[in-house]
Amino acid sequence: QVQLVESGGGLVQARGSLRLSCVASGNIVSINDMSWYRQAPGKTRVLVAAVTSGGSLRYGDSVEGRFTISRDNAKNTVYLQMNSLKPEDTAVYYCNAAAQERGINYYLLYWGQGTQVTVSS
Repeated sequence: QVQLVESGGGLVQARGSLRLSCVASGNIVSINDMSWYRQAPGKTRVLVAAVTSGGSLRYGDSVEGRFTISRDNAKNTVYLQMNSLKPEDTAVYYCNAAAQERGINYYLLYWGQGTQVTVSS
């Protein structure tokens, strides 16, 4: 079983910064795409940023230019550097990863438990 554990959330003032981390562990053979999503109260979960195993990046419109996604393949870790935070960035942030577990010849999508980010005005 693959597990994803996020960290780095918290309370920050507007225009501040936070860095989220997500570590994948388990009997992992390889990881394809890794992504960050967020879900604000009463809203659907939306893509924040994604990075492929080859390093291609994709960002949601509302965060481009302020957030940066990166990954360390040797550590099975994905990061989200969030700068110039706004109150509307307040949400639970989830990471996910398309991972292949040893003994299984296809990829499955795994989710972390989420980490709360609150931006005060």
